[in-house]
Amino acid sequence: MIELTSSQRTQLSSAAQTVKPLVQVGQGGVTEGLTGRVDQCLAAHELIKIKFLEFKEDKQSLAQQLADTCHAALVRIIGNVAVLYRPSDKPEKRQYGILFEE
Repeated sequence: MIELTSSQRTQLSSAAQTVKPLVQVGQGGVTEGLTGRVDQCLAAHELIKIKFLEFKEDKQSLAQQLADTCHAALVRIIGNVAVLYRPSDKPEKRQYGILFEE
C-alpha cells in the first residue's frame, strides 16, 4: 500500500480537479468486475476518480477497500467521488513521478 504525505495528497487532489470519473459504483456495488476495471484504469492513468451513484453511505469503506485491493492510495473523497492514485510500474511513464522520487 502507498503512504502519502500531506503535501503529496494536496498536490494529487489539485491534479485530480481536471480528471473526469472513469468508474461508477452503481446497484451492483463493488464486484470483481468493477475492481478489475479500477485496476485497469489505474494502470493506464495513475490518478482516477470513482463516482458513487449507489452505496453513498458506505463510500469511505468501499473506496478504501478498492484502494487496498488495487494496491493504490485513497487520496481523498469529495462529495460522492473518491480519488485513487497508483504510480505506473514503468518509471518513464509516471505522470506524477516528481512527487515520489525514490
